[in-house]
Amino acid sequence: MLLHIPDVLNGQELALLRNALSAADWRDGAATAGVQAARVKQNLQLPADAPEAKPMGEIVKAALLRHPLFQSAALPHTVLTPRFNRYEGGGHYGNHVDSALHTDPYTGISVRTDASTTVFLNSPDEYDGGELIVEDTYGVHEVKLPAGDAILYPSTSLHRVEPVTRGARLASFLWTQSRVRDDARRGMLFQLDMTILSLRAKISDASEVVALTGHYHNLLRQWAEA
Repeated sequence: MLLHIPDVLNGQELALLRNALSAADWRDGAATAGVQAARVKQNLQLPADAPEAKPMGEIVKAALLRHPLFQSAALPHTVLTPRFNRYEGGGHYGNHVDSALHTDPYTGISVRTDASTTVFLNSPDEYDGGELIVEDTYGVHEVKLPAGDAILYPSTSLHRVEPVTRGARLASFLWTQSRVRDDARRGMLFQLDMTILSLRAKISDASEVVALTGHYHNLLRQWAEA
């Protein structure tokens, strides 16, 4: 499931993050990639040990966790501390699939990467190129979102970032281990949850809404991992 999550970060949070990143000590992003990914990765990344990295990551993480769409679609069990990258001067990231396991550099917790998330930190008119291209069974999807918006997609997806030919593209990225491992099942639960919310707004807690809510939780009970 590919999902656009609007307004994850507010204006104050964006200003704070961008101000900190403007003075950041960026490093070669290929240093943190796996063997295959390093061959196609040409960008800059904020080192995990940079003094501003963890506090900024916690801002992004808290913003995502308070967003109802992220909660419903990702069904997060563990969210790794978000990291930050920068693309400029032709920087790009060729086709790759995210590693199946990642370790949080701050907590040492390792997770299975079920869902990947990119949070865009600057406006699309500030740079040319830099589209996130995600390929799945339904085709090829091009993503370039307003500052503060996020895209959530399965970590199993083949994806890339197109070269940035003008300006700089700033983003935060992270991985989530979901309580429901299978993306198709997460997608069904998300659609059911959205349907329940829509019906509740129209007919309140009518018997049909209560029944659907029970069905949702019974499915979640069967599919969720502790």
